[in-house]
Amino acid sequence: MKAVRTDAELECPGIDAGLRARGVDLVTLPDGIPEAELCRAVADADLLLMCYTPVSERVIAAAPKLKGIVKYGVGIDAIDIPAAIRRGIPVVNVPEYAEETVAEGAFALMIALARRLPEIGRAMERDGWVWPEQCWLGRDIAGSTIGLVGCGKIGRSMARMAGQGFRARVLAYSPHSDPDELRAIGVEPVSDLKAMLAASDFISIHCVLNDETRGLIGKAELACLKPSAVLVNVSRGAIVDEAALVEAVVAGRVGGVGLDVYSVEPLKKSGHPMSALFGRDNVILFPHLTFFTHEAMQRLEEDTLARCFEILDGRPVTVRSRDPRLTAQTAGVVFG
Repeated sequence: MKAVRTDAELECPGIDAGLRARGVDLVTLPDGIPEAELCRAVADADLLLMCYTPVSERVIAAAPKLKGIVKYGVGIDAIDIPAAIRRGIPVVNVPEYAEETVAEGAFALMIALARRLPEIGRAMERDGWVWPEQCWLGRDIAGSTIGLVGCGKIGRSMARMAGQGFRARVLAYSPHSDPDELRAIGVEPVSDLKAMLAASDFISIHCVLNDETRGLIGKAELACLKPSAVLVNVSRGAIVDEAALVEAVVAGRVGGVGLDVYSVEPLKKSGHPMSALFGRDNVILFPHLTFFTHEAMQRLEEDTLARCFEILDGRPVTVRSRDPRLTAQTAGVVFG
């Protein structure tokens, strides 16, 4: 058996060791590998593991022996799932390993911006001390209004932290969630996205990227924000019109921005669409690592190996996601 794992920069020693212990010939490939090279690598592969690298119809067609595609992570927008379904190749992700972890990461970005930790930290490094002058005033989370764009599992973890933990008012624009379920956990469902954005002191994005959500937060939506509002995105970069966001930040129309995800990754200090955001006191640029904790990575590696072994053993692979792109599968899968 041969397996190919892309995005080797994301170190997963447990996955690699587990596959090799089963006698699998494992090939690891770097992020950004050209499609043609990936096609050559999967030509005799039984299993393809990916995290960020696109798996196109051409890649799938180049792998006649392929028995399954495993996304060791959550987002599946980089996989041509219809092409895999046409070939009868099951696609599976690992949706549950970092729900609390990513919510904690989003909350960390939010509270760091509320308390102006980046700029105060830089001033301390530079001057050794700062006095309680008006320019350093932070803001409370308690008593504020937090708007969630999407309220699935990660969003609900965020809502619990904000509402029960910090006594914030929590709103949610989540069209596919049951409003009564949201109310039962202390979240106020909102049907008008712009109205929610206008009412919120902090906005945190927690929805999947698909045709419905791509560019959901555009120029018109950003114009609704309070000048003091803080926007956090730990989901997918393309949910936000990034050019419009950069324009709003540079113009001073947004109080703070915390980003962990970008349409083009990795970021670069220059020559990148988001480069203008580097070095700004009210911006935190995190390198797509809100999921990256000891505990979450252990869960990820264990679940990924379990899915790989199901595929390699010829058993139906367990799909735990309720994403309709995955639940549309009928071959080689079982829903758990």
